[in-house]
Amino acid sequence: MSSLGLAVSTLALAGVAGCESGDSKADSEASATSALPSATDTVWLCRPGMADNPCLASLDVTTVRADGSTTITTQATPTTSSAVDCFYVYPTVSKQTTMNADLTIEVDETAAAFGQASRFSQSCNVWAPMYRQGTLAALAKGMPLDPDVMNTAYQSLLSGWQDYLAHHNQGRPLIFIGHSQGASMLMQLLSSQVDENEALRRQMVSAILLGGNVEVPTVAGGAGTFKNIPACRYAEQTGCVIAYSTYPGQPPEDSGFGRPGKGISKGQDEQTIRSTQVLCVNPAALSGGTASADSYFPTAAFPTPGTTVTTPWIGYPGRYTITCKSAGDATWLEAAAVPGDARQSLVEKDPKWGFHSYDVFLPLGDLIRAVQNQMKAYEITK
Repeated sequence: MSSLGLAVSTLALAGVAGCESGDSKADSEASATSALPSATDTVWLCRPGMADNPCLASLDVTTVRADGSTTITTQATPTTSSAVDCFYVYPTVSKQTTMNADLTIEVDETAAAFGQASRFSQSCNVWAPMYRQGTLAALAKGMPLDPDVMNTAYQSLLSGWQDYLAHHNQGRPLIFIGHSQGASMLMQLLSSQVDENEALRRQMVSAILLGGNVEVPTVAGGAGTFKNIPACRYAEQTGCVIAYSTYPGQPPEDSGFGRPGKGISKGQDEQTIRSTQVLCVNPAALSGGTASADSYFPTAAFPTPGTTVTTPWIGYPGRYTITCKSAGDATWLEAAAVPGDARQSLVEKDPKWGFHSYDVFLPLGDLIRAVQNQMKAYEITK
């Protein structure tokens, strides 16, 4: 398997390592008042102007239709001069043997950035700092919920954010993008740095926080992940969040996602568990309902027997329908294969994880359109 395929395959193991603790949140708030890092402290995985930028890679795609016919499209091109920035945080991919990774850019981080962030570069300037994430080794040793591991990861990301904001942003509108541990890190960052900062909220076009258990209250006065950042519920809405975890059916009781108090939300008190639910926003139908998913997969991570693909991307429009569903205390984005469609189906590696590794890819075209609509609305309203 190629390095890209190896890196993307690890996303199925990523989410549990993304949980924050109360101690780490307190530490992050205290650190916000400390001296800002210099412009040279951050190691950038992606940033405008850098050489060999994985977020500016080719977007050429081979589209495979239900009848097996294919079309190659080369129209989408990365931008280097957008008025909007995307701040991307990658999921758990590091194979380093320590509990926290160092800031060395390795093939797995590069592959994650290509797979999850590069298609957004047709709309925004992508900035992605390296951070000392909890590694796959930490996950294997049962330490993804360890406060020290997660606080080290978060403080490292916070430093990159402070550098970006102080030296690079220059007041441009912002889109936040993160998956799994990356989503969890951004949940903590937005909660402590943006949610109660009116000026930064005005800069926020939207946040895409996938596979990270964003929670919303179900009772009056309940406490969710954010106080002032709502769910995105219509195409022209800005300053809101798109969040979901993808499963082919109802997540099992021991699932890592979709349930408050389970998986990456483990450790919450019973009152919080009873008064919240995990947010699901369908990126193909923000106001609700079922819609056809516009899927894009990195070719190296999605073998297609019988189909010759020479482009770095393969598109499967309409292979799946997606809809947000709830049952009991579970809320999830259900992906259903269209009956009679002969194209390859996704494989659920573990029922507890569902389609976690495909959270970004399954509706990637829909996510791109959603942020493009939000960018247009932002220009009008801001």
